Amino acid sequence: MHSSDSLGPAADEVRRKVLNLIATGELRPGQKLNAERELAEEFGVSRSTLRQALTSLEISGAVRRLPGRGGGTFISPEKIDRDLSRIVGVPSLLRGQGFTAGTKLISAAVMLADAPTRSALGLSETDHIFDVVRIRLADGQPISLEHARFPAELFPGLLERALGNSLYELLSKHYDTFPDEALEQIELVSATPDEAAILNVEIGAPLLSVTRTTMDVHGRKIEYSHDLFRGDRTRISVRTKGQLPTENEAGSRGRTVELRGG
Repeated sequence: MHSSDSLGPAADEVRRKVLNLIATGELRPGQKLNAERELAEEFGVSRSTLRQALTSLEISGAVRRLPGRGGGTFISPEKIDRDLSRIVGVPSLLRGQGFTAGTKLISAAVMLADAPTRSALGLSETDHIFDVVRIRLADGQPISLEHARFPAELFPGLLERALGNSLYELLSKHYDTFPDEALEQIELVSATPDEAAILNVEIGAPLLSVTRTTMDVHGRKIEYSHDLFRGDRTRISVRTKGQLPTENEAGSRGRTVELRGG
C-alpha cells in the first residue's frame, strides 16, 4: 500500500499534479485518463513511477481503476456532502448538490417491531411498524441502502402512498409531522457480498453506516433507520458553533459532545 509519505519524489510530484488538475477542473469527475504509457510520457516519468502515483491516488479515493475491456483509470465521481447539521431527505440533499435523485423500492411491509426498534422508538412488543427498504440513486448510480422503520400507529396508510421520494416530505404533507431533531451514530464498516452487489462496490469496500433516531417537533420518536452510504461517494460534514466558557467552565479542559441533527 502506498501513501503520499512513502512515495518517492517523482511519484509524489505526479500525484500532486493530478490532484491540481482535478482541483482546477481540467480533469472532471468521471473522466477517463489516457493509457499508462501516454500518461508516463506526459509526466516525464517511468511507468512504474506512474503506477505508484496512481495507486496512491486510488487509495485516497481521487481516482478509480477498473480492469477489463472498457476499464482504465477514471477520476472519481464527485462526492455527496452529507451534512449532519441538517435533517433533510436524500432526494433534497442530492438535488441541492446538482445530482439527479432516484429511488428503487426494495420492500415495504407492516410487522411487529423487533427489539432494537422497540428500544429506539419506545414501543411495546405488541406495537407494529412500517418497514421500508430502498436504494438511493445519484445520477442513476446507487449511493446508499436505506432501511427505515416508522410507528404504524402514527402514520396509518403510509404504505399505500408513493414511497419513491422523500419520506420526510411525505410525513409533512399527509400527516402534518415535521422532523425536528435526530440522533445519528456513524461508523465505518466493510461491504458484505449482498451489500456490495446492491451498491455496485467491491466486497469489503468501506461503507458509512448511519443509524438514526428522529423526533418530531412534539418530541415523538417517529423514525428509526439504518443507512449504508458508499464510502467512495460520500463525505460527512458537521457545522459546529463555538461558545465562550462560563466562569464555572473556565477551568475545564474539554467537553463531550454528541452529534445531533436539527
